[in-house]
Amino acid sequence: MTAQIDLPGARASTAQATNGQPIVAITGLDKTFGSGLRALKGIDLEIRKGEIFALLGPNGAGKTTLIGIVCGTVKPSAGTVRVGGYDVARDYRITRSMVGLVPQELHTGMFETVWDTVQFSRGLFGLAPNKAHLERLLRDLSLWEKRDAEIMTLSGGMKRRLLIAKALAHEPSVLFLDEPTAGVDVELRRDMWGLVRRLQDSGVTVILTTHYIEEAEEMADRVGVIHKGDLILVEDKHALMKQLGQKHMTLHLDVPLDAIPPALSGWDLTLKNHGCELELTFGAGEERERIPALLRRIGEIGIDFRDLNTRQSSLEDIFVDLVSERR
Repeated sequence: MTAQIDLPGARASTAQATNGQPIVAITGLDKTFGSGLRALKGIDLEIRKGEIFALLGPNGAGKTTLIGIVCGTVKPSAGTVRVGGYDVARDYRITRSMVGLVPQELHTGMFETVWDTVQFSRGLFGLAPNKAHLERLLRDLSLWEKRDAEIMTLSGGMKRRLLIAKALAHEPSVLFLDEPTAGVDVELRRDMWGLVRRLQDSGVTVILTTHYIEEAEEMADRVGVIHKGDLILVEDKHALMKQLGQKHMTLHLDVPLDAIPPALSGWDLTLKNHGCELELTFGAGEERERIPALLRRIGEIGIDFRDLNTRQSSLEDIFVDLVSERR
């Protein structure tokens, strides 16, 4: 997938509809199913035009329910959702035409051809045929050579690309990707990351749910964390890692320690690897003060080490900590 995806219709409709407002605005969104399960609890969220927003959360957190409400396939119990300034309940036809959804599974006739499937998806929105757009889309997704193939003959990776082609056939302004790379190999995952970036470059706002923390870390501009129906955090990815991400320095000792010496009790230290490693945990910006002071103290009390290394908490570490606090 090397070509640039161009969606002029998406750019135009977005510019006309937003007028400086968030492309997606969610206020007080609540959903309780007939079983009594409260899947969403007063969600407030604004998605900016042209950003890649990653929604993280474990199974059952409410991610798919939230997507379903924005896309108009699930009815909320309370609250409002606006896409491009239009209410998804009152202005359903307009908002639905502005949104594309790439679900986790392909639900279409296995005997249909790739070309017929994307043509049908475009026609569902009452749009005039546009063979040039569909051809460009299939070429960008490496599906052009398979345009006359029946869906049942496609590989798993090609079916996943076809899901994206179906969602983009009507040139939406907002694209939802629900677990887009679940179960695909690393090569296809990176191909799809490249596709998402090109979609963003063409003016499409991309909202993805994912279990793969590295996917959010690689792709997203902002990250939202949802847990048991609560949106517990929304933050710029880099700001989040700066605010909550800790750093760790590990000293590989020449002689294992049975316990941390009392002389080092003033530092946040942990013994690991059967006493062979001494790890210091510190916040961002503290390394200039804490590391030199610790190393001097270690030298003073006669602890020798052969190597040291540092690392910063990943988005996965932060996510695990945030969810653990809510349990």
